[in-house]
Amino acid sequence: MTTPSHTERTSSHTEPTSSHTEPAPSYDQLPIIDLSAADRGPQARALLHAQLHSAAHDVGFFQLVGHGVTQQETDALVTAMRAFFELPEADRLALDNVNSPHFRGYTRTGDERTAGARDWRDQLDIGAERPARAPGRGEPPYWWLEGPNQWPAALPELRAAALAWIDKLSAVAQRLLRELLTAIGAPAGFYDQLFGDRAYPHLKLVRYPGSAGDGTSQGVGVHKDYGFLTLLLQDTVGGLQVLREDGLFHDVPPMEGAFVVNLGELLEVATNGYLVATSHRVVSPAGATERFSVPFFYNPRLDAKVAPLPFPHASTAPGITTDPANPLFAEYGYNELKGKLRAHPLVAERHHADLLTPA
Repeated sequence: MTTPSHTERTSSHTEPTSSHTEPAPSYDQLPIIDLSAADRGPQARALLHAQLHSAAHDVGFFQLVGHGVTQQETDALVTAMRAFFELPEADRLALDNVNSPHFRGYTRTGDERTAGARDWRDQLDIGAERPARAPGRGEPPYWWLEGPNQWPAALPELRAAALAWIDKLSAVAQRLLRELLTAIGAPAGFYDQLFGDRAYPHLKLVRYPGSAGDGTSQGVGVHKDYGFLTLLLQDTVGGLQVLREDGLFHDVPPMEGAFVVNLGELLEVATNGYLVATSHRVVSPAGATERFSVPFFYNPRLDAKVAPLPFPHASTAPGITTDPANPLFAEYGYNELKGKLRAHPLVAERHHADLLTPA
């Protein structure tokens, strides 16, 4: 979630209509999608698909309700997350991601970068629990991204809650992706083979500790996500802002029981720009106010090659805008590795200096 990419879009893909019949757009809230409507019969599912199609094509962001994640499951994760950030600093630093060639573990406030500038937050990065994999001769270097997580010994419940969350949200995201593809007339399971047991889910437990001492407000800089889907659990403290059709960044008000969902670059590229990966950022909360959030990234296998999506609206796709400084690769793992190397320079310099491009 930390790599800027394509040039920002500042207009909707829909055709303009008469100002006499079309009300001015409201930016008070994102579109709200109720995933449970898929189970309420053909009429409700058809309406769901119409709403999902519009949200993904025009905005690239929406609020997801009816997802089936229980309050009990959410409370278990949030309680464990808050307990982690209340641990003594020494306990958190024992999990410093600088010690992990797989970019797993704890990142101190200010150590992550977006567009070269520091992000004023600290976090714990977690992925699928797998053995360390050092790429063999001739193998792609992105296999370094597979490996074990780092867990606090004093908080065993965090491991259980986080891995359960990855499993639960992977299932929600899989269902959502299938409904989204159906909504635009594509085969629902077209990308199923890119996931499975070797998918590369990514979970962040994030704390924004308030304003930086030097007055800068970048919680996270402007960027697009580079996977398929992101599902964000945010608390009641605002800060997330999304670029909307008027070319301005608008606040996303927290909505109880909802996930903020946004589309990643893989879907934009797969649909030649018909589905939108939208630029967004986080502004640090004022003063000493803390903000907590839990972004989950639904990503395919590292060696996945994302084929163009066959769908009936392909002829109306506007194309994507490219950024020569941030090319997208055919194999997903190269995009993920590129992002990690840029976002975590201390890890990159310690473990992967051979992969860094000379300045």
